[in-house]
Amino acid sequence: MKYTSLIIFTLVLNLFAFSADTIAQNSFVYGDPLPDAPELSPRGSYSVGVQTLQFTNKGQVNILKSKGGVDTLYDRSLTAEVWYPAIVPTGTVALVDYQDVMGTANDSKRPLIPFTFPGRSLRDAAPLRSEGSFPLLIVSHGYVGSRFLMTYLTENLASKGYIVVAIDHTESTFRDAAPFTSTLLNRAKDILFVLNETAELGKANSKHFLAGIVDDTNTGIIGYSMGGFGALNAAGAGYSEQLSRTFAAMTGGSKAIEGRTTASSQYASTVDSRIKAVVAFAPWGMERGAWNAEGLKGLTVPTFFVAGSQDDISGYEKGIKAIYLTATRAPRYLLTYENARHNIAPNPPPAEALQPGLPFDEYYRYAEPAWNERRINNINQHFVTAFLGVYLKKKDYQKYLNLPENSNEKGWTGFKGRSAVGLQLNHAVPE
Repeated sequence: MKYTSLIIFTLVLNLFAFSADTIAQNSFVYGDPLPDAPELSPRGSYSVGVQTLQFTNKGQVNILKSKGGVDTLYDRSLTAEVWYPAIVPTGTVALVDYQDVMGTANDSKRPLIPFTFPGRSLRDAAPLRSEGSFPLLIVSHGYVGSRFLMTYLTENLASKGYIVVAIDHTESTFRDAAPFTSTLLNRAKDILFVLNETAELGKANSKHFLAGIVDDTNTGIIGYSMGGFGALNAAGAGYSEQLSRTFAAMTGGSKAIEGRTTASSQYASTVDSRIKAVVAFAPWGMERGAWNAEGLKGLTVPTFFVAGSQDDISGYEKGIKAIYLTATRAPRYLLTYENARHNIAPNPPPAEALQPGLPFDEYYRYAEPAWNERRINNINQHFVTAFLGVYLKKKDYQKYLNLPENSNEKGWTGFKGRSAVGLQLNHAVPE
């Protein structure tokens, strides 16, 4: 009798364990394909590992403490998350819980609210080394934001054979939001610094878990909003003298940003030839005079812009589309979500953002009024896969980019029947 009871108890435990894994595998995770997801949206063939990295950029300008045109220095700490092709042991379910917060630090009206959401990666998994190195992608969030803001995309790209490093930009995250001047100064600098540091970790003799699997000579930058602002500058679009004057006025005379302007004799030497492609979601700055035609001439790498036609943060006609039209020396695309506003890049709103009584903006930091966010995520996965596939992996994906301009007038390759609506894709070659 005791033996029979033990068998029954063991079977129940095994059934519970199986059910828990099955539920975890089948439950919704950000980035999972909807039935109408475009062809390149689903994840690739690689299992995905994830780890946290810590970097320190020594001797940087502490613009928040600069006074009277005199800059002080500090060691700038940065946290990053890296996703990579990995080895997942047989029988192990690749799931992870990401810890993030809503709200904004130092804003009494928007207290920090912790939340957890799942991803399809395995924490600290062994990297896959048998296939050599993979192109490097650096991901930069908006102001404010976090390194977990676009996990639907970071995990997806790692599953397709990329090393994906997303930065928490110090003084620009939900947890430590500080005055905007730090974001203006540090975005491009953080991107370039993390690129360099990841390249060092990826050297064959580094003894780091990334050793030998990072192809930093084949790097892409992905930025959203202020991340797009920094990504374009890191890739060659020098800031204008107008931005430099505005920055000086905001900081009591600091000239710290001058080295990132087209007028600076130093700027050209900071443009990194390893950067081969840029994806800029709703890049901020054009409406505020961050660039002019001369500065945008410096952008020569292939660039994929993504925008909402009603963007009220970065602007569309005089903002994102104006950058696209003015950067005439770059092969470039502009994907437009008709009637979308600014939130065409992040994960969907977390469940906690749906609770009554929260500030409305906690929900609208993620959501779009005219679009399903999961649908946007799938479309982004599709086009970013196609674009980076062409320019970083030399894949034959051009058919997914050479499309009729208006999706309402003619079906688009890669989209299921009747599903390609409300989108525009423009394409321009260098002059």
